[in-house]
Amino acid sequence: MTVPALHAHGLHRFFRRGRDEVVALRDVSIELVAGELVAVVGPSGSGKSTLLNMLAGLDDPDGGSVSICGERLSHSSAAVQAKIRGERIGVLTQSSGLVEHLDVAGNIKLAGSFRPSPVTAAEIGSVLESVGLTARKHARPSTLSGGETARANLAVALAGRPPVLLADEPTAEVSAPEEAAVLALLRNLRSSGSATLVVTHSPAVAEAADRVIELVDGRIR
Repeated sequence: MTVPALHAHGLHRFFRRGRDEVVALRDVSIELVAGELVAVVGPSGSGKSTLLNMLAGLDDPDGGSVSICGERLSHSSAAVQAKIRGERIGVLTQSSGLVEHLDVAGNIKLAGSFRPSPVTAAEIGSVLESVGLTARKHARPSTLSGGETARANLAVALAGRPPVLLADEPTAEVSAPEEAAVLALLRNLRSSGSATLVVTHSPAVAEAADRVIELVDGRIR
C-alpha cells in the first residue's frame, strides 16, 4: 500500500482569549498523495492558516496527528520537526521568509541545503527560470517588488523538489499575468510527484486544483 505524502487525522486546535476558549480547528482530516494539487478555501477566520501551520509542523495540534511520507511530524521534538520540514516540506507563508543578506539565488541554495541532496547551480537556475526571476537572481530581498518577493518565496519553497509543498496565498501579491505563471508552475508540480496544498481566496487557483476543501468555522464542509 502506497504511503500518502501527507496524512492528517482528527486535528483539533484551541486558543484562549482571557477566559474564553476559541476553537480554530475541529476534527480536520486530510490526505494528499504524490502529484496531487489540493486547494483549501474558506472565509477569513475559518482556520486555514492554522491548518497550514499544523501541516508544516510550525504548531502542534491539541488533538490528532500529522505524518509526512509516513513519518510522524506532530508532537515530535523540535529537532525532528525541523529535520522533516527541511528535507520533505516546502513552506510558503504570506510573510517573506527570505534572508536579507543573501540574494535570491543564495536563498534558494540555503533552502536546498536542507534537502537530502543539496541543489546544484543548474537546479537553482531552473527554479529561477520557472518563476521568472532569472534576471533578479543576484537581487537582495529588500529590492524586490511585492510580486517578485512572492515568486522568490515560491522558488525557495520549491528548492530541491520537496515531496510536499504547502503554500499560503501564493498569488495574493502578484499581478494577473504573474498569477497565471504561478498556476502553471503549480500544475507542473504534478509531473514531478510533489503533493501540493494551497490555501487560497483565488477562484483561479481553486479551479486549477484537483480537489477543493472548504473550511468553515474550523470544520471541513
